[in-house]
Amino acid sequence: MLKGEEGIMRGSCLCGRVKYLIQGEPRQVVGCHCTQCRKASGHYVAATQTHNDQLQVERQSNITWFQSSTTARRGFCKNCGSQLFWARLDSAHTSVMAGTIDGDTGLRMDRQLYPETKGDYYALPDIETVEQFSLKMDQ
Repeated sequence: MLKGEEGIMRGSCLCGRVKYLIQGEPRQVVGCHCTQCRKASGHYVAATQTHNDQLQVERQSNITWFQSSTTARRGFCKNCGSQLFWARLDSAHTSVMAGTIDGDTGLRMDRQLYPETKGDYYALPDIETVEQFSLKMDQ
């Protein structure tokens, strides 16, 4: 957690036009290696998650939402293109890209999703270090 603001994390896009605040304790970070996440980010996605009531976004008019599947959408800064959010359409939670959080988070990556579709140019940690899951995904 950020020092001086117990229970609050702040983050933003690259250009700073979108800023957000997370109140409370978000989920640990999940690494997703599915094809959609790799195409959207240029690598794999590392994201935490919070309840929608605990996420405050400033200047939401600077976010473009792209419906990336029949069940989910991704939020990007319409100016700099930073990928900020991922959310299931019917969920009360929003995933927040961990790299967009300012400062130290106190979080750690505790899961890897879709390791079988990861890029061939990088290796994953041993399964003893990080639990790996394969889930059926709506493509």
